[in-house]
Amino acid sequence: MTIDRVDPPTTSDEQTSLVAWLDFHRDTLLLKADGLDQQQLAQRLEPSALTLGGLLKHMALVESSWLSRRLLGRPMIEPFESFDWSTDRDWEFHSAADDTPEELKALFAASRAASDEIIRAALADGGLDTRSALPSRDGGHFDLRWILTHLVEEYARHNGHADLIRESIDGATGE
Repeated sequence: MTIDRVDPPTTSDEQTSLVAWLDFHRDTLLLKADGLDQQQLAQRLEPSALTLGGLLKHMALVESSWLSRRLLGRPMIEPFESFDWSTDRDWEFHSAADDTPEELKALFAASRAASDEIIRAALADGGLDTRSALPSRDGGHFDLRWILTHLVEEYARHNGHADLIRESIDGATGE
């Protein structure tokens, strides 16, 4: 797989910047998992239980949860929507070891494509001020700006984890 990661523009409007940083961090996670087999994607860096495969599956869930479920009030993509989360709150992390690299990357790509479609439509309709269908814990509603910023933050945090995990697998470092 060839990942053609593009640096975000150094000057741009808010909307362009948020989407560019989201894409940059998505591609960074894919780069960290690139070229690894199923066993390597399931490898842990003790004492953490995190794996690169688990991070791919988790971020597919996170995007679907925030954009499909929270922003639009619609079901998440499968397999996330039909899973009984009361049986394992961290199922996406635990089950990733059973998934092939192709399955994990296809799930990530499907979630990303669905998210991109939602983002494009929301930006065309209400822009960054588009409000979430579902409320926050305090009863307010998120705007798309907040959601995109949160997604960038979530990817950035997990990409730091991915850096360490990948280095422990084969010594690969860098962006």
